[in-house]
Amino acid sequence: MNNLALLLPLAAYLALMLLIAALVTRKKHAGGFVEEYFIGGRSLGGFVLAMTLIATFVSASSFIGGPGVAYSTGLSWVLLAMIQVPTAFFTLGVLGKKFAVIGRRIKAVTVTGYLSARYKSEAVVLIASISIIAFFIAMMVAQFIGGAVLFQNITGYSYLTGLILFGLVVIIYTTIGGFRAVVLTDAIQAVVMVVATITILGAVISAGGGVEALVDKIALQDPALVDANTVPKPQILSFWILVGIGLLGLPQTTVRAMSFKDVNALHNSMIIGTVVVGFLLLGMHVTGFFASGVLTGTPETSDSVIPMIVMQVLPPFWAGVFLAGPLAAIMSTVSSLLLLASAAVVKDILLHYSHKPRPERQLKTAAWFCTAVVGGLAFVFAIQPPDLIVWINLFAMGGLEAAFFWPTVLGLYWRRANATGAIISMLGGVAIFLGMGIAGVSVLGINNIVFALSGGLLLFIIGSYLGKKSDEQTLELFFG
Repeated sequence: MNNLALLLPLAAYLALMLLIAALVTRKKHAGGFVEEYFIGGRSLGGFVLAMTLIATFVSASSFIGGPGVAYSTGLSWVLLAMIQVPTAFFTLGVLGKKFAVIGRRIKAVTVTGYLSARYKSEAVVLIASISIIAFFIAMMVAQFIGGAVLFQNITGYSYLTGLILFGLVVIIYTTIGGFRAVVLTDAIQAVVMVVATITILGAVISAGGGVEALVDKIALQDPALVDANTVPKPQILSFWILVGIGLLGLPQTTVRAMSFKDVNALHNSMIIGTVVVGFLLLGMHVTGFFASGVLTGTPETSDSVIPMIVMQVLPPFWAGVFLAGPLAAIMSTVSSLLLLASAAVVKDILLHYSHKPRPERQLKTAAWFCTAVVGGLAFVFAIQPPDLIVWINLFAMGGLEAAFFWPTVLGLYWRRANATGAIISMLGGVAIFLGMGIAGVSVLGINNIVFALSGGLLLFIIGSYLGKKSDEQTLELFFG
């Protein structure tokens, strides 16, 4: 494959990301550094809000891991993946208005800041901050691995070269540009993802002689692949919880509900986000499904299916265009995780525990340093990669949901919710999720997240009735 033609669109894309960060850094905005750097001054319009939600949620597993599983599992996995379509609609619909109002009222720029104001508990802040840093690093490792593997398989350059190339770019533009650079690059990256999806899906359908011919060929090869009912019902239930309802517990998506500028932006984002997420997920997973009727050769792992099909059906330039798509998904996810992990250190630990104002220059230095260090740690852990990044990503998602789901949702809508309930729910939910995973416990094929959230809810209710009620000032602030 002509590497120069392949690398040109990719190089142009990476250069554009760095240029945007440089321009954003030079532009002055109203408000303090913390609010600007970590939440963009709460000024997102509908399109940008939708695109940044999409780009944050759609990741390496959506472009590489998920379609790879669809290749071996078939149409049933494609339908299972569509559970994720209402992501933007559901997140903004449940949290949207109230979360944004409360966020402005208490001047919160992170989910941990919201939890701190709601529960007035040092333990809640500490548990939330540690959970964010630990699980975010795991998620970032999965993204780095996915991007480097894809780069290696398509370009022929080494895994480490790909890791260094896009890893440094995303760490640099997130570090210097902050939230505003992240969301602006997210908007561009979401558009790039759509173009990439159209490119590969069209090429695979053309190579297979059309949709009908592909389905007939796959049915002859293996009838089970075209059977939409092969996924066990317990697994369907698990996915509804893990990548559907449970998304309300992901700090990187819920924080977006604090950042829009008005109600019109919220409503537009819900519609745009749902349509675009649906197209991306359907397009990429159908591509993985169709690949079983086009691909020649046997993939080493499910993660190598998409790189192999790209190399076989696309000319070099369009392979480069496609490569920018999943890298956009990966970089947008990493940038959001990096920013929130940095906020967990700077805003939720440094400022929270210092109990005194810090000079803006000192805050800026701390934010840049923490963002770079967290990104560097994820980079180092990704140098020796395991397989099946889709499962690494889902593991980290489950841990975050177990920690944050009930304290976030019930704190917003249940007056009785208190610090005791939040603490034991967070600790208990994560302990159940990790404990079952480490011990290899499986009940009827149901994902551990279902038991973690069920147990977390029970613990939250018990703790809220046994513990001290929230003070009237806090209740008036959140429910007045």
